[in-house]
Amino acid sequence: MSAPPNDGYGQPLDQAQEQPYDGQAAHPAHQEGAAAGKKKKRGYAAQAFEVGTGANALAGGQVPGGQPFAGAPIQGGAASYGSYPQAEPQPVAGGPAAPGYQYPQAGYGGQQPVAASQPVYGGYQAPDQGYQPPGGQGPPAGVAGITQGMAGMQMGSQPQQPQMAQAARPAVLNQLYPTDLLTQPFNATELDLPPPPIILPQNRFFAFRVQTSVTDSPDANCPSRYIRSTINAVPTSNSLLKKSKLPFALIIQPYGALHDDEDPIPVVQDQVISRCRRCRTYINPFVTFLDHGHRWRCNMCNLSNDVPQAFDWDVAAQQAADRWRRHELNHAVVEFVAPQEYMVRPPQPLVYLFCFDVSYAAVSNGLLATSARTILDSLNRIPNADRRTRLGFLAVDSSLHYFSIPKDSDENGETSMLVVSDLDEPFLPVPHDLLVPLTESRQSIEKFLQKLPDMFQNNQSNGSCMGSALRAGHKLISALGGKIVVLTASLPNIGVGKLDMREDKKLLGTSKESSLLQTSNSFYKSFAVECSKNQVSIDMFLFSSQYQDVASLSNLPRYTGGQTWFYPGWHASRPEDALKFASEFSDYLSSEIGLEAVLRVRATTGLRMNAFYGNFFNRSSDLCAFPAFPRDQAYVVEVAIDENLTKNVVCLQAAVLHTTCNGERRIRVLTLALPTTTNLSDVYASADQAAITTYFSHKAVERALSSGLDAARDALSAKVTELLQTFKKELAGGSMGGGLQFPANLRALPLLFLGLTKNVGLRKSTQIPSDIRSAALCLLSTLPIPLLIRYIYPKFYSLHDMPDNAGVPDETTGQITLPPAHNLASERLVSYGLYLIDDGQVQFLWVGRDTVPQLIADVFGVEDRTQVHVGKGRVPELENDFNERVRAVIQKSRDHRALGVGSITVPHLYIVREDGEPSLKLWAQTLLVEDRADQGVSAAQWLGTLREKVVQ
Repeated sequence: MSAPPNDGYGQPLDQAQEQPYDGQAAHPAHQEGAAAGKKKKRGYAAQAFEVGTGANALAGGQVPGGQPFAGAPIQGGAASYGSYPQAEPQPVAGGPAAPGYQYPQAGYGGQQPVAASQPVYGGYQAPDQGYQPPGGQGPPAGVAGITQGMAGMQMGSQPQQPQMAQAARPAVLNQLYPTDLLTQPFNATELDLPPPPIILPQNRFFAFRVQTSVTDSPDANCPSRYIRSTINAVPTSNSLLKKSKLPFALIIQPYGALHDDEDPIPVVQDQVISRCRRCRTYINPFVTFLDHGHRWRCNMCNLSNDVPQAFDWDVAAQQAADRWRRHELNHAVVEFVAPQEYMVRPPQPLVYLFCFDVSYAAVSNGLLATSARTILDSLNRIPNADRRTRLGFLAVDSSLHYFSIPKDSDENGETSMLVVSDLDEPFLPVPHDLLVPLTESRQSIEKFLQKLPDMFQNNQSNGSCMGSALRAGHKLISALGGKIVVLTASLPNIGVGKLDMREDKKLLGTSKESSLLQTSNSFYKSFAVECSKNQVSIDMFLFSSQYQDVASLSNLPRYTGGQTWFYPGWHASRPEDALKFASEFSDYLSSEIGLEAVLRVRATTGLRMNAFYGNFFNRSSDLCAFPAFPRDQAYVVEVAIDENLTKNVVCLQAAVLHTTCNGERRIRVLTLALPTTTNLSDVYASADQAAITTYFSHKAVERALSSGLDAARDALSAKVTELLQTFKKELAGGSMGGGLQFPANLRALPLLFLGLTKNVGLRKSTQIPSDIRSAALCLLSTLPIPLLIRYIYPKFYSLHDMPDNAGVPDETTGQITLPPAHNLASERLVSYGLYLIDDGQVQFLWVGRDTVPQLIADVFGVEDRTQVHVGKGRVPELENDFNERVRAVIQKSRDHRALGVGSITVPHLYIVREDGEPSLKLWAQTLLVEDRADQGVSAAQWLGTLREKVVQ
């Protein structure tokens, strides 16, 4: 490989490399569903009953007798959940009664009006009224409202301090509100709340003059969709951090969508890139200008730097420019177009080498035909704006099959297949025509893809020399770099990288099960590292109906910035299977990935990046290498405090240096500023439960692979116990009475940890095949926060009695409104109900055993419940209002773009009858993580156990 590139400052390119960030723009609302209108109301019961009666009243914030369900939003209160602005307005649980599918149940009273002054639990305390954060925008009223109720109850031993008592700090940070996890239970709607706000010092506060951002831009600090910190107030010393027992880590997701136009961020086009001479930080909204604006002081290391002469000049217009309008001073997330010194060779073209399994298994289940057809249909979607994109094709059974594809201009050219049987030292039969430009060979590629399935339709070979094929593919594209896309339905059983059938059901659920999760052949990790050095990334699409050793094969994507997609029991004859894969694979091919990328995170002096988690190769102590940078994964960086912090604000900056699909070298820079504190209560009040869960998800996967599943589950239990004990000892005065106190902003943490231990990747069970478990561990260590939290604690919606506004577009945003989410407990299920359970990877539509015929007819178009097709399927499109709303809710629940993340996953929908297929019913019930199931405890038992440990 050529000499390391130079960053223009005399340092190797590795020293210059950064991480992407996208700061502000919300993507345009996606118009969905029919236009909102006056919907016909229909009650499917012998008599009309108001919503709010029956067992489902619990889900809306009611318990028998009309008392508000602790932790639920309160109708009529000024501070109901949802009053804090969300990416999309969500309906408030317990909102206005809506006639719908509602049934009588003895003993349940009607809905009682709730006084507006009723206290509401959950949420975060915003700064006191009158405080304005930088940018002049006050905090949303809803945040203060949510927690004022708690303040009024004066729970815990933390008396409220007057604002003047905190004058030692230039800002009032989030205030701590203890809640009792036993008497004020967590409500699922709380997971939709944003993290505790980052409260930076004002520019003026009493006698202080504090510099935060150089402009008043509302986009000066990094939005939580791109970087989330586990704590939004940083301890000034390592001893205070250790005392808190909380982790300090960043969860970084540099891209908010698969395509730039869905998530645009400002691009600095003029190639004027100003960086600190010492620490290499990029100029950002938190620097300080000196010497009449001729110099700037780095906000990381305090070094004074010259401002480039071209910084105030508009090259395009050839005139002076307004510095204060530059993107990098107004936006925390920007992308710089990199000048020549950021590259050692011309920007890499986009290269896809497709490695098809053509053995009997892959031909008979339709994988070869479906994948060839999907590529053919998606050729227009593959990024090729610079007309340099190249494609290559390799087929694998017991031999290697190369395909030499001519240019369209070659009138006599025919695609020829070249078979290589020497698997130990596979050679390239011809040096050209194996990787061809899409633009110049488009017609030849189309003809080849149309013929490909027929070439192998009678293949009876059960062999797979995938290891040799990967070596050959690496040799083919290593000069350029690119993606090897593996589509296989077989276990590699010939030649290098051979794997054995090692699944042993006797080991499942035992201490020896972890051996099945280890790599069984060292080839896969060593080869992946070799690929990373040559800018070759590997993605695995696995389709076997038998054991495929996902544990070994997933090493290839893990160290090359790729991903493992697993389709157990897949068969093209099932339309649901074929459509799911075709949709996902087409979106995968269209994604605007980055190439030859590196990520580096810098921070204020005193902070150090200590550990990195995710799919990449850690090239040096603080540099993560990505042959290809995907847009649907998140990365965790653990931060250490090496020196006492003296500043009121610390900054962290992630930068991704990459080549775009269109051949442009760019740096995506994301800058996050966090306040510091000397108070443990500030640290706890600003802790982000979703980010903390994500961090420990990665730690748990690491522990499971190194020490076993029992050790991983025990570590999670020990950590949540430790946090509760620390809170009791340090912040609750050592006394909890008969309860279990924890801050309002961390109230979901114990149940998220319970959900993590019950996830298919970590759950104690004798029934989970090792391939299924290994694939789940891949998801637990790559999913962005919104999808990971849903995978750990799925969404649960009641459809038969959803409010009138659910399933129809919101009048202001045009987005479909979802029903309120319920807690994952079977006590919420009623026998006449219709429910949706969605973990982001699979959806279950649950049909109760006593569901009335009219509901069945409206949703499924059949007369009787027994005629409903169970298993993989879809809801038929019928001409009635309720059917449209149910389909809209199912579709909206799948909408990852509304969550601000990129994803190709289209969940399967399984229709489950309560009195139908037992195994399907049991599978759906494993998603109800608050229930006792298999070998796991219920939420009540879990909290009771935690209380016993904390009291001891």
